[in-house]
Amino acid sequence: MRVKDTLNLGKTKFPMRGNLPVREAERQQEWEENKIYEKRQKLNEGKPSFVLHDGPPYANGNIHMGHALNKISKDFIVRSKSMMGFRAPYVPGWDTHGLPIEQQLKKAGVDRKSMSVNDFREKCREYALKQVDKQRKDFKRLGVAAEWDRPYVSLDPSFEAHEIRVFGKMAEKGLIYKGKKPVFWSWSSESALAEAEVEYHDVTSPSAFYGEKVIDGRGVLDEDETYMVV
Repeated sequence: MRVKDTLNLGKTKFPMRGNLPVREAERQQEWEENKIYEKRQKLNEGKPSFVLHDGPPYANGNIHMGHALNKISKDFIVRSKSMMGFRAPYVPGWDTHGLPIEQQLKKAGVDRKSMSVNDFREKCREYALKQVDKQRKDFKRLGVAAEWDRPYVSLDPSFEAHEIRVFGKMAEKGLIYKGKKPVFWSWSSESALAEAEVEYHDVTSPSAFYGEKVIDGRGVLDEDETYMVV
């Protein structure tokens, strides 16, 4: 006889183990089937709005802890506002343009110079959409409540058309101008770089800098004390 059979314990269907990998998926499926997110939006229909503009991740690979922190934090904010009585939809998005996607194709062995520009763009599009689907599944697995069936994707023609309309309105208001400006350039990628893509290496330089006070004999300087860096 086993010792546990001699104990007077309460009978319950509550499992001894959490089995969370299975339970979580079941609970999320229950939310989806019962349209919990949609019911919450309908409940707050007509009430003051709170809109979180989701800065989109690049569609260029698996999500990491940074993605998780970003999406879960936003989910906290939107859910809390919804519970406070705000109409708080959460429309997720993806950035499907740019150098990161091209670099992933390069790592996969795609040579962009061996094909036409249109063919290369089509490969980028196919890759990006696959990554959107993969990341969407992972974000849903985190339990984030959002409009996953109708996200905004930057390569969507309707989204691009709307961007052009906004650009046109900015041009009409005189907010667009043409000028010259230095930009970061990658010779290997043959592309302009965003500031976030530029890495500076620390170097030890023999140079020395010091400030030399300028004597303003003619009274043309605005400041009482002006220094020249040498």
